[in-house]
Amino acid sequence: MSETTSDRAILVLTTGGTVDKNYFDALSEYKITDSGIPALLAEARVALPFRVVELMRKDSLDLTEADRALIAATVREAPESRVVITHGTDTMTDTAQALAHIAGKTVVLTGALTPARFADSDAAFNLGMAVAAAQTCPPGVWIAMSGQVFDGLKVRKDRAAERFVAL
Repeated sequence: MSETTSDRAILVLTTGGTVDKNYFDALSEYKITDSGIPALLAEARVALPFRVVELMRKDSLDLTEADRALIAATVREAPESRVVITHGTDTMTDTAQALAHIAGKTVVLTGALTPARFADSDAAFNLGMAVAAAQTCPPGVWIAMSGQVFDGLKVRKDRAAERFVAL
């Protein structure tokens, strides 16, 4: 039995975080702006079907349980079985926990340590890893960061090393 186009489709949810931060002048703080994720996907010439939904524009430290419930409901109700979520790295593992109960979906969270609009950002690479992981990982919750794919329930952010590490 061959895979149909709809089986291959990926839902990309954007929630904010560093990946979508920008600054306006030297005196400004970083602010989350319009998502740059659609542009990154277009630039990468992603050939499989995808749909981008900007769910919210929040720093992950500002996400509430209601926000996580909205993310979970959106994933659960989506027709796509493969989902990539761009998310701030500080509470990415909290959101992974909130998604753990969703069966039959491959959910991959990713983000960036540097805003996507910066030349030295890790955003494009991490997004590419997440799209690949969404296609190849079995159902469950995963985190794709810095060239690695982690079980989303067995990982933590190591602030000192500026990367995620398996538990």
